[in-house]
Amino acid sequence: MLEKIDTQKMFEVYDRWPEIAKESFEFDHIPIDFDNINQIVFVGMGGSGAIGDVFASILSKTNIHVNVVKGYLLPKTVDSNSLVITTSVSGNTVETLSVLESAYKLGCKIIAFSSGGIMEKYCRENKIEYRLVPRYHSPRASFTSYLYTMLRVLHSTLKIKQDDISESITELKNYGKKINSYNLTKDNTSLNLAEWISGIPLIYYPFGLQSVAVRFKNVLQENAKIHAITEDVIEACHNGIVSWEKKSIVKPILLQGVDDYIKTKERWQIIKEYFHENNIDYREVISTNGSILSKIITMIYLLDDTSLYKAILDKIDPTPVKSIDYIKNKL
Repeated sequence: MLEKIDTQKMFEVYDRWPEIAKESFEFDHIPIDFDNINQIVFVGMGGSGAIGDVFASILSKTNIHVNVVKGYLLPKTVDSNSLVITTSVSGNTVETLSVLESAYKLGCKIIAFSSGGIMEKYCRENKIEYRLVPRYHSPRASFTSYLYTMLRVLHSTLKIKQDDISESITELKNYGKKINSYNLTKDNTSLNLAEWISGIPLIYYPFGLQSVAVRFKNVLQENAKIHAITEDVIEACHNGIVSWEKKSIVKPILLQGVDDYIKTKERWQIIKEYFHENNIDYREVISTNGSILSKIITMIYLLDDTSLYKAILDKIDPTPVKSIDYIKNKL
């Protein structure tokens, strides 16, 4: 049974991701429409930072200028017409709190999301827009709770269509039937990929899917406790590809969008030919059709489950993150 290894039952939260997404988007959080914005800055670390990466990808084809801050400092370009969106599941992330305070002092437009903590207290005291979001198990497992709460509150500001959000929830549900813990069969794509992964996964990604690659790297590190690498597929053709001239324990995983740019598709084909000619085993993960939100969230779901199954196959409890705790305790 999974719970013998996954002692805190993270798999049960992943199984509920589609349901959590739907509940979060339908919850009666009051939406807000910020106007006269010249840029948007998403702020967060770890699982919270991954949400900023996703929004940056979703907005990559719009005219909205987006920054993602994972650290202590705001871009020098922020001003009173900048919207700063801070996210911390715990509400106590020191880097994010530091940026929140800086944004307040600079007179930026701000909205914050957390499950309480110091962030809630600071926002209440300073009359900053704030939304309390439920935590599910851990920051990384709370991903859909936060993403869809933020979509509920900010879809108008971010110009994201409600039809695209509804479509993504439907696609999550469809994927869940194939990859959740009720289907531990050869038809489970996430389980199959987890069984194949060994050594160090190298995750290649195209423009638009960087957020998926970074998220996959992060959850492999946190859940499965293994090293992982990400590389932009186009940039890798100018440097990283040379590394394959020497035998390696690295295992390539190719994240592809069904509507990748035509030149990117050409590059994928060349790389696959190169791998075949050099007997390099690899795996492909190809997005669904639909909006960019649907593509990103379903790939993240598939790959998060992969990291969970990899942990369990290696008899590693996915929940504890002792090294992160060590760092936090030193701060």
